[in-house]
Amino acid sequence: MFARKRFGQHFLHDAAVIERIVDAIAPTQDDRLVEIGPGLGAITLPLLKRISAFDVIEIDRDAIRELREKTLHAGTLRIHEADALRFDLGMLNAEPNSLRVVGNLPYNISTPLLFHLIESRRHIRDMHFMLQKEVVERMAAAPGDDAYGRLTVMLAPWVKVQPLFDIGPGAFRPPPRVMSTFFRLTLHSTPPFALEHPPEFARVVSAAFMQRRKTLRNALKNLLTVERIAAAQVDSGARAEVISPVQYAALAAQLALQNAAPQDAAPASHK
Repeated sequence: MFARKRFGQHFLHDAAVIERIVDAIAPTQDDRLVEIGPGLGAITLPLLKRISAFDVIEIDRDAIRELREKTLHAGTLRIHEADALRFDLGMLNAEPNSLRVVGNLPYNISTPLLFHLIESRRHIRDMHFMLQKEVVERMAAAPGDDAYGRLTVMLAPWVKVQPLFDIGPGAFRPPPRVMSTFFRLTLHSTPPFALEHPPEFARVVSAAFMQRRKTLRNALKNLLTVERIAAAQVDSGARAEVISPVQYAALAAQLALQNAAPQDAAPASHK
């Protein structure tokens, strides 16, 4: 079977890498495992040797047909033919914080897929994925790092990012043009900081990083006054890449307060 470009497919085939991935996931019989994009079963089959039944989500009908044949006598595989970007994990009737999600994510939809999964975070315990090394570096970056950006901040309230090991292009067929990293996302049992205004958080972060070379007073001038930025205890002369996620949450709180404040009455008209 050939990889399909429209699905962003790169099939993993290196046996040593596959074994290392399964060992890192370390599934047990009591786990509720969900694999996204199993493809031809490179990870699926070894996982079925550790855990006898789990769910997979696959959009490619040809891959599903081959997967059914390969796993016919290997265990119980519940295959959901669906687009992972639209699949509702709540359909799996899992206990809260119980799902362990794994997969070799299609690189072309990785970011929206991560945020789609985070929307279902009440069902998820942890996630293990492969993505481009540079994307994982952005996810795990600290304020002030060159890789620190919008993705870093938007993930921070929900997950802990732990890069585990790199995977070279030769481990895939066809080989991607980038180095990959296998990593773990662990859902925070308790949020690391208060985030009471997620929509405002997203607006502030997006505006700040859209003009990341400008100071906050300029990048956020259409959202927040300098006084509001100061009220969040954030330096309006700083740039986006040095502001911590908790500071962005404080800016979001100020935006919510500003939006809720009564507007000045319009001046009376004179005839």
